[in-house]
Amino acid sequence: MVRGLVALLLVVLAGCGAPQASAPRQAPAAPGQVPKLLQFSAKTLDDKDFSGQSLLGKPAVLWFWAPWCPRCQGEAPHLGSLAHDNAGKITFVGVGAQDGVPAMKKFVAENKVDGFAHLADVDAAIWKKFGVTEQPAYAFIQADGTTQVVKQQLTEEGLNEKVRELSADPKNGP
Repeated sequence: MVRGLVALLLVVLAGCGAPQASAPRQAPAAPGQVPKLLQFSAKTLDDKDFSGQSLLGKPAVLWFWAPWCPRCQGEAPHLGSLAHDNAGKITFVGVGAQDGVPAMKKFVAENKVDGFAHLADVDAAIWKKFGVTEQPAYAFIQADGTTQVVKQQLTEEGLNEKVRELSADPKNGP
């Protein structure tokens, strides 16, 4: 019994941010079309409709997290600060999965990330669409829909650099 619990704990912790390579950038769709990665809809944690298409036209960061993940809990305050500091310039959206909505709401409230929208990806459909299998992970989306998915935890400086790149890219506007 104890061995089984230890094995289960190791599997859970291994799924919480094991290093993975960054995926290549996904090119934008043809003019007037929505890129495939942004063709999704979901409910936010406050039960509002959300469309991935709404991310077109401005830079965005999707943050893939799970409520029970210690790495996600550790980086949450920094994500909250980045979202606050870039309000109006970059859209931040959390994509919670691997648990129920009550646990997700508790995570958002307790970890200082209530300043931006969070999606309740209870069936992990958005995670699958972006090729995310472990958390934390990120998708950095340019205004034209070009997307780079990073399937590993970033350091604070690494995350800051990716956000600076988004805001400095001339395709993303002033």
